[in-house]
Amino acid sequence: MPFIIACAKANLPFVIANPIHIKRFAGAIGQRAKTDKLDAQLIAHYGEAIKPTLSTLKPDIMQTMSDLVARRNQLLVMQTMEKNRLQILPKELISTIKPILTAFKNQIEKIENKILTLIESCPEYSAKNTILQSMKGIGKIAAASIISNLPELGYMSNKEAGALVGVAPMNRESGRYKGLRKIQGGRHQVRTVLYMAMMSAIQSNPVFKSTYQRLVAAGKPKKVALIACVRKMIVILNSMLRDGVMWEAPKV
Repeated sequence: MPFIIACAKANLPFVIANPIHIKRFAGAIGQRAKTDKLDAQLIAHYGEAIKPTLSTLKPDIMQTMSDLVARRNQLLVMQTMEKNRLQILPKELISTIKPILTAFKNQIEKIENKILTLIESCPEYSAKNTILQSMKGIGKIAAASIISNLPELGYMSNKEAGALVGVAPMNRESGRYKGLRKIQGGRHQVRTVLYMAMMSAIQSNPVFKSTYQRLVAAGKPKKVALIACVRKMIVILNSMLRDGVMWEAPKV
């Protein structure tokens, strides 16, 4: 990581590559030996042969926002763990948990306020935030996650947007075999946030509620139906940001 950052500051091109892809590339060319020198040669060969898309560093404000969203998620996980312990521990130990829950709550609120301040400090992010939150189900945290972890949204095709988030199903077919299509890859942090946002959207947003109910009624597993709704959400948000328009539910 320090090497990548140094290269970026020197305005040299760099790539943040998936190590699994490089490992599979090594297998494809028959390289089994592994040393530091061979690894360096392999990575260079991978870059020359595959020509992966060049990466760019996030602006400081965007990186800070992404880190805050990630930290909030960590605190929520720990908060849930403590709440679960609250249900199973003896009554005399409850007093040791409540102060921790209060501390978690205060820290989460502070992080949310910092995220809001960062968004409001940048007119571009503020405009995006307004468009994103006009859709029922997208709150301030989901909007911040999209802005910081998916800045390309609004500048790509719908198919590319779904793949980037990791909600586009991948085919698994060979000859007569047709396996179940599964999602894979993508930016897990924003996908997790959008998955939770969809849990709210299928309750408050009639478009996603009807889509979810239709898929479940057709026999789709609930998780598959939710992911399909997330993919639809990404496609709609991509179009909204591209055209600079607010959410408008179809008239019934």
